[in-house]
Amino acid sequence: MNLPNKLTLFRVILIPFFVFFLLADIGIGKAGPIVALIIFIAASLTDMLDGKIARKYNLVTNFGKFMDPLADKLLVCSALICLTDLNIV
Repeated sequence: MNLPNKLTLFRVILIPFFVFFLLADIGIGKAGPIVALIIFIAASLTDMLDGKIARKYNLVTNFGKFMDPLADKLLVCSALICLTDLNIV
């Protein structure tokens, strides 16, 4: 498995942590949403990096072509659902 695919999988793995910190009241006050924001930014950066690395070093794979847009949609839809649940959207 090449680096761009690992970054894509890492983005998928970050999604439950993003949801948890955004929605769970674990007694850390306002830190939960801030941690969720940091996770969302990190996941978004992996989206930018995986494509650039794949194209620059000719590491484009069928798995990446399928999984990258799926991971993007999972992240964005998770954020939208969470923000809707919190009555922010």
